[in-house]
Amino acid sequence: MARPRSSAAHEAILLATRAALVELGWSRLTMAEVAARAGVAKTTLYRRWPGKSELVVDAVAVLFDELELPDRGSLAADVEGVVLSFAALLEHPETKTSLMAVIAESTHDPALRTRIRSAVVERQKRLVLQGRARAQARGELPPDGADAAETARTVDLIFDVIAGAVVHRSLVSAEPVDAPWARRFTALLLGGLAAGGAAAGPPPGGQKPAGSV
Repeated sequence: MARPRSSAAHEAILLATRAALVELGWSRLTMAEVAARAGVAKTTLYRRWPGKSELVVDAVAVLFDELELPDRGSLAADVEGVVLSFAALLEHPETKTSLMAVIAESTHDPALRTRIRSAVVERQKRLVLQGRARAQARGELPPDGADAAETARTVDLIFDVIAGAVVHRSLVSAEPVDAPWARRFTALLLGGLAAGGAAAGPPPGGQKPAGSV
């Protein structure tokens, strides 16, 4: 999809899309309404997006592109930081409303699901790749094996676990994703990531796991 000549116009369209969705909801959102709010012709929108589903997905995707993974000195700190940043982003009404709207609509629109995967999910896996590479350089995680397909599956699983947990707690359970929760979640996650679970140490009380010698 080509950007309009004016970057300002492009940003205005995406901003108008999110604002209209929050105020009007999915069913009342129209391309004409977005065009009017953005101050562009309706034909301008249709030259770039075939319909409102595609437009809303792109409007949501740029919000998640703002997520960053600063080096906080350790894998645990990096994970806690991105969990809290992701949760804070989901607290914004435009993010929450837009994301829930496109997910609901995608349940009966396979093409929309595909667009969500490519525009949001696949793009944000960059954070997992960055975090793993940084942790491997520190010696906190073992290097990737020769099986690229297995590495890709691992990256997919890590992304699903983190994103799924935060989205569920924030948007489904409506519970806070605060620093204590992020710390507990990270400890659980890293216990599973450590090779063979060795880094997790013995269970409480010093007892060995069943079957160990």
